[in-house]
Amino acid sequence: MDTVLITGTTSGIGEAFAKKFVSEGYNVILVSRNQEKLRLQAKELGTNKNIKYITCDLNNKNAVNIIEQSLKDWNVTVDILINNAGFNECGLFHETSINREMEMVQVHVLSLIKLTKVLLKEMLKNNYGYIVNIGSTGSFIASPSDAMYSATKSFILSFTNALAGELRGTGVKATTICPGATNTEFAIKAGIEKTKLFGVAVMKPNEVVDSVYDKLLRGKRVIIPGWYNKIIVLVLKYCLLAF
Repeated sequence: MDTVLITGTTSGIGEAFAKKFVSEGYNVILVSRNQEKLRLQAKELGTNKNIKYITCDLNNKNAVNIIEQSLKDWNVTVDILINNAGFNECGLFHETSINREMEMVQVHVLSLIKLTKVLLKEMLKNNYGYIVNIGSTGSFIASPSDAMYSATKSFILSFTNALAGELRGTGVKATTICPGATNTEFAIKAGIEKTKLFGVAVMKPNEVVDSVYDKLLRGKRVIIPGWYNKIIVLVLKYCLLAF
Protein backbone atom coordinates (compact mmCIF):
# COMPACT_ATOMS: atom_id res chain seq x y z
CA MET A 1 0.00 0.00 0.00
CA ASP A 2 1.20 3.53 -0.78
CA THR A 3 2.72 5.75 1.89
CA VAL A 4 1.39 9.28 2.36
CA LEU A 5 3.32 12.04 4.15
CA ILE A 6 1.18 14.97 5.30
CA THR A 7 2.46 18.16 6.94
CA GLY A 8 0.38 20.13 9.43
CA THR A 9 -1.82 17.23 10.49
CA THR A 10 -2.99 18.05 14.00
CA SER A 11 -5.93 20.22 12.91
CA GLY A 12 -7.97 21.42 9.95
CA ILE A 13 -7.50 20.13 6.42
CA GLY A 14 -4.31 18.26 7.32
CA GLU A 15 -6.13 16.33 10.03
CA ALA A 16 -8.98 15.56 7.64
CA PHE A 17 -6.52 14.27 5.03
CA ALA A 18 -4.89 12.03 7.64
CA LYS A 19 -8.25 10.52 8.63
CA LYS A 20 -9.21 10.00 5.00
CA PHE A 21 -6.04 8.24 3.95
CA VAL A 22 -5.99 6.06 7.07
CA SER A 23 -9.61 5.05 6.41
CA GLU A 24 -8.61 4.10 2.86
CA GLY A 25 -5.88 1.81 4.17
CA TYR A 26 -2.80 3.88 3.31
CA ASN A 27 0.38 4.04 5.34
CA VAL A 28 0.41 7.56 6.77
CA ILE A 29 3.25 9.69 8.15
CA LEU A 30 2.09 12.66 10.21
CA VAL A 31 4.30 15.74 10.40
CA SER A 32 3.71 18.60 12.81
CA ARG A 33 5.56 20.60 15.46
CA ASN A 34 3.64 19.53 18.58
CA GLN A 35 4.84 16.12 19.73
CA GLU A 36 2.08 15.54 22.26
CA LYS A 37 -0.66 16.37 19.75
CA LEU A 38 1.00 14.08 17.20
CA ARG A 39 1.22 11.24 19.70
CA LEU A 40 -2.45 11.59 20.58
CA GLN A 41 -3.43 11.88 16.92
CA ALA A 42 -1.53 8.74 15.99
CA LYS A 43 -3.20 6.91 18.88
CA GLU A 44 -6.67 8.10 17.83
CA LEU A 45 -6.10 7.11 14.21
CA GLY A 46 -5.07 3.59 15.18
CA THR A 47 -2.37 1.61 16.89
CA ASN A 48 -1.34 -0.44 13.85
CA LYS A 49 2.06 -0.01 12.23
CA ASN A 50 0.83 1.93 9.22
CA ILE A 51 0.88 5.23 11.15
CA LYS A 52 4.11 7.04 11.99
CA TYR A 53 4.82 10.61 12.99
CA ILE A 54 7.69 13.08 12.81
CA THR A 55 7.92 16.04 15.16
CA CYS A 56 9.46 19.10 13.54
CA ASP A 57 8.67 22.76 12.93
CA LEU A 58 8.76 23.61 9.23
CA ASN A 59 9.77 27.12 10.22
CA ASN A 60 13.08 25.55 11.22
CA LYS A 61 15.55 25.50 8.34
CA ASN A 62 16.63 21.98 9.38
CA ALA A 63 13.08 20.57 9.41
CA VAL A 64 13.30 18.83 6.04
CA ASN A 65 16.60 17.26 7.06
CA ILE A 66 14.85 15.80 10.10
CA ILE A 67 12.08 14.39 7.91
CA GLU A 68 14.57 12.97 5.40
CA GLN A 69 16.61 11.28 8.13
CA SER A 70 13.51 9.74 9.71
CA LEU A 71 12.50 8.24 6.36
CA LYS A 72 15.99 6.81 5.91
CA ASP A 73 15.95 5.34 9.42
CA TRP A 74 12.60 3.68 8.70
CA ASN A 75 13.61 2.71 5.15
CA VAL A 76 10.36 4.23 3.93
CA THR A 77 9.60 5.68 0.50
CA VAL A 78 6.88 8.33 0.24
CA ASP A 79 4.45 7.91 -2.66
CA ILE A 80 2.12 10.84 -1.91
CA LEU A 81 3.32 14.12 -0.43
CA ILE A 82 0.75 16.60 0.84
CA ASN A 83 2.33 19.96 1.68
CA ASN A 84 -0.44 21.30 3.87
CA ALA A 85 1.26 23.14 6.78
CA GLY A 86 0.56 26.84 6.86
CA PHE A 87 -0.73 29.88 8.72
CA ASN A 88 -1.64 33.51 8.09
CA GLU A 89 -0.47 36.94 9.21
CA CYS A 90 -3.34 39.17 8.19
CA GLY A 91 -3.47 42.97 8.13
CA LEU A 92 -2.08 46.01 6.36
CA PHE A 93 1.46 45.28 5.22
CA HIS A 94 3.03 48.25 7.03
CA GLU A 95 1.44 47.08 10.29
CA THR A 96 2.00 43.31 10.18
CA SER A 97 4.89 41.46 11.80
CA ILE A 98 7.87 41.04 9.49
CA ASN A 99 9.07 38.12 11.62
CA ARG A 100 5.78 36.29 11.18
CA GLU A 101 5.82 37.02 7.45
CA MET A 102 9.34 35.62 7.08
CA GLU A 103 8.18 32.54 8.98
CA MET A 104 5.29 32.27 6.52
CA VAL A 105 7.71 32.37 3.59
CA GLN A 106 9.82 29.70 5.27
CA VAL A 107 6.85 27.37 5.83
CA HIS A 108 4.77 28.04 2.69
CA VAL A 109 7.63 28.40 0.22
CA LEU A 110 11.12 27.37 1.31
CA SER A 111 10.29 24.22 3.28
CA LEU A 112 7.72 23.24 0.65
CA ILE A 113 10.34 23.55 -2.09
CA LYS A 114 12.96 21.58 -0.20
CA LEU A 115 10.63 18.77 0.90
CA THR A 116 9.22 18.48 -2.61
CA LYS A 117 12.70 18.28 -4.15
CA VAL A 118 13.85 15.64 -1.65
CA LEU A 119 10.85 13.34 -2.10
CA LEU A 120 10.33 13.93 -5.83
CA LYS A 121 13.67 12.36 -6.74
CA GLU A 122 12.63 8.99 -5.32
CA MET A 123 9.22 9.23 -6.98
CA LEU A 124 10.88 9.79 -10.35
CA LYS A 125 13.08 6.73 -9.82
CA ASN A 126 9.91 4.70 -9.26
CA ASN A 127 8.00 6.40 -12.11
CA TYR A 128 5.15 6.91 -9.68
CA GLY A 129 4.00 9.45 -7.12
CA TYR A 130 1.91 12.49 -6.25
CA ILE A 131 2.95 15.98 -5.15
CA VAL A 132 -0.05 17.76 -3.62
CA ASN A 133 0.38 21.38 -2.53
CA ILE A 134 -2.27 23.35 -0.68
CA GLY A 135 -2.89 26.75 -2.24
CA SER A 136 -5.94 28.97 -1.76
CA THR A 137 -8.56 30.86 -3.67
CA GLY A 138 -6.15 33.68 -2.83
CA SER A 139 -3.66 32.01 -5.18
CA PHE A 140 -5.50 33.60 -8.10
CA ILE A 141 -5.45 37.29 -7.14
CA ALA A 142 -3.58 39.71 -4.89
CA SER A 143 -5.38 40.32 -1.59
CA PRO A 144 -5.18 43.72 0.09
CA SER A 145 -4.76 43.30 3.87
CA ASP A 146 -3.48 39.78 3.19
CA ALA A 147 -0.66 40.59 0.79
CA MET A 148 1.99 38.14 1.97
CA TYR A 149 -0.35 35.19 2.42
CA SER A 150 -1.80 35.47 -1.08
CA ALA A 151 1.69 36.04 -2.49
CA THR A 152 2.95 32.78 -0.99
CA LYS A 153 -0.13 30.93 -2.19
CA SER A 154 0.29 32.41 -5.68
CA PHE A 155 3.83 31.06 -5.66
CA ILE A 156 2.53 27.62 -4.74
CA LEU A 157 0.07 27.64 -7.65
CA SER A 158 2.65 28.86 -10.17
CA PHE A 159 5.35 26.47 -8.94
CA THR A 160 3.05 23.45 -8.96
CA ASN A 161 1.67 24.25 -12.42
CA ALA A 162 5.21 24.41 -13.80
CA LEU A 163 6.12 21.19 -11.98
CA ALA A 164 3.09 19.43 -13.47
CA GLY A 165 4.35 20.37 -16.93
CA GLU A 166 7.84 19.05 -16.20
CA LEU A 167 6.45 15.79 -14.86
CA ARG A 168 4.18 15.01 -17.80
CA GLY A 169 4.78 11.42 -18.90
CA THR A 170 6.89 10.48 -15.86
CA GLY A 171 4.17 8.76 -13.81
CA VAL A 172 4.41 11.48 -11.15
CA LYS A 173 1.55 13.98 -10.80
CA ALA A 174 1.52 17.49 -9.30
CA THR A 175 -1.66 19.07 -7.96
CA THR A 176 -2.59 22.34 -6.28
CA ILE A 177 -5.68 22.29 -4.09
CA CYS A 178 -7.16 25.78 -3.65
CA PRO A 179 -9.74 25.85 -0.85
CA GLY A 180 -11.64 28.95 0.18
CA ALA A 181 -12.99 29.73 3.63
CA THR A 182 -12.77 26.60 5.77
CA ASN A 183 -13.88 26.09 9.36
CA THR A 184 -10.52 25.47 11.05
CA GLU A 185 -8.24 26.93 13.72
CA PHE A 186 -6.43 28.72 10.87
CA ALA A 187 -8.99 31.54 10.69
CA ILE A 188 -9.19 31.99 14.46
CA LYS A 189 -5.41 32.20 14.82
CA ALA A 190 -5.28 34.77 12.00
CA GLY A 191 -8.17 36.76 13.49
CA ILE A 192 -10.23 36.60 10.31
CA GLU A 193 -13.04 34.26 11.37
CA LYS A 194 -15.54 37.17 11.52
CA THR A 195 -14.64 38.72 8.16
CA LYS A 196 -16.95 38.66 5.14
CA LEU A 197 -14.87 35.84 3.65
CA PHE A 198 -16.03 33.57 6.45
CA GLY A 199 -19.62 34.76 6.34
CA VAL A 200 -20.91 32.47 3.58
CA ALA A 201 -20.37 28.97 2.17
CA VAL A 202 -17.71 28.05 4.72
CA MET A 203 -16.66 24.43 4.20
CA LYS A 204 -15.74 21.88 6.84
CA PRO A 205 -12.28 20.29 6.51
CA ASN A 206 -13.71 16.83 5.78
CA GLU A 207 -15.92 18.35 3.06
CA VAL A 208 -12.84 19.84 1.41
CA VAL A 209 -10.98 16.54 1.54
CA ASP A 210 -13.92 14.43 0.37
CA SER A 211 -14.48 16.75 -2.59
CA VAL A 212 -10.87 16.61 -3.79
CA TYR A 213 -9.78 13.06 -2.89
CA ASP A 214 -10.69 11.25 -6.12
CA LYS A 215 -9.54 14.17 -8.28
CA LEU A 216 -6.07 14.34 -6.76
CA LEU A 217 -5.62 10.59 -7.22
CA ARG A 218 -6.46 11.12 -10.90
CA GLY A 219 -3.71 13.71 -11.02
CA LYS A 220 -5.90 16.74 -11.71
CA ARG A 221 -3.59 19.77 -11.91
CA VAL A 222 -5.71 22.37 -10.06
CA ILE A 223 -8.64 21.54 -7.77
CA ILE A 224 -10.98 24.15 -6.30
CA PRO A 225 -13.30 22.54 -3.73
CA GLY A 226 -16.86 23.81 -3.44
CA TRP A 227 -19.19 25.44 -5.95
CA TYR A 228 -19.00 28.84 -4.25
CA ASN A 229 -15.22 28.89 -4.39
CA LYS A 230 -15.29 27.96 -8.09
CA ILE A 231 -17.58 30.92 -8.76
CA ILE A 232 -15.36 33.26 -6.74
CA VAL A 233 -12.29 32.22 -8.72
CA LEU A 234 -14.10 32.65 -12.03
CA VAL A 235 -15.19 36.14 -11.01
CA LEU A 236 -11.67 37.01 -9.87
CA LYS A 237 -10.21 35.84 -13.18
CA TYR A 238 -12.78 37.91 -15.09
CA CYS A 239 -11.99 40.99 -13.01
CA LEU A 240 -8.30 40.56 -13.74
CA LEU A 241 -8.96 40.35 -17.46
CA ALA A 242 -11.27 43.36 -17.34
CA PHE A 243 -8.70 45.37 -15.40
